Amino acid sequence: MLAVMVLLPLVLPSATLATEILIFAMAALACNLLLGFTGLLSFGQAIFFGAGAYISALAMIHLDAGLIGALLIAVVAGCVLALGVGMLCIRRKGIYFVMLTLALTQMAYFLAYTLSDWTGGDNGLLDVPRPPLAVGETTLISFASPLAFYALVATLFALIYVVARRITDSPFGSTLLAIRENEQRASALGYDTRLFKIMVFVLSGGITALAGALYGMLLNFVPLSNIELLMSEQILIMTIIGGTGSLFGSLLGAGAIVLLGDLLSSIWPRWMLLLGVALIAVVIFMRGGLWGGLSSLLERRRGNHAEPHKEASHD
Repeated sequence: MLAVMVLLPLVLPSATLATEILIFAMAALACNLLLGFTGLLSFGQAIFFGAGAYISALAMIHLDAGLIGALLIAVVAGCVLALGVGMLCIRRKGIYFVMLTLALTQMAYFLAYTLSDWTGGDNGLLDVPRPPLAVGETTLISFASPLAFYALVATLFALIYVVARRITDSPFGSTLLAIRENEQRASALGYDTRLFKIMVFVLSGGITALAGALYGMLLNFVPLSNIELLMSEQILIMTIIGGTGSLFGSLLGAGAIVLLGDLLSSIWPRWMLLLGVALIAVVIFMRGGLWGGLSSLLERRRGNHAEPHKEASHD
């Protein structure tokens, strides 16, 4: 993961594109905690992504919040919203859970559209600052350059990745997997499955809101599309294409979708058709997503290298 983060701004055309990949990888990782580890298919991720972007931007514009303050406000707002959404939605299971998250996302979109004095409506929220890291009036680090801002996003992503790995490898993560595999059996063993699902919902919401806040700073602008259903779908597609249940797969999925979109849009105006074909190919030929496909390929190569050695030892 560290090697990939170091190489991204060097091999890609711009540091801005590399930053966008890491921001969406953060959102996909948060979605993976819900879908890949807990089995919750949520279309509500855009609520937290958009709320994090709007609330952090408004805090910087109207409250003169600094970088750390704005990011903390976004995380807290995302956690609080996720707590409310989670407590409401997990009362239902299956398709009813999915429909509840979808309906709440639509409500959030129309709320943002209606509150145009705060959100800018269709025009979006303009002039979002990218404040430096400062102590009082002293500026420690400026993030005006794309490479410096990439370093900030990469640092935050690395911290979140490490924390997520510790969580998924802990007894808490094992319980989430048990809920995903058989919630009734986990409940029969004495686990409060409702509480565990709310906790992972809050964790996912906080991380997604942080990604939304960073995306607003990257663009210096918060578009209304940040909080619409299409954003939830995009984050879900990145999660599934990369590989559900794989944290590193979240980075692969985000990188694939962002890079394909950037490449194909310069080739053909109807590039979404080409993207659709590429996604169908991944789903059909790589059942475990990009990470699953790469893992299978590596295992086959290891098997092919091992066979000559076995034959030589028999001889």
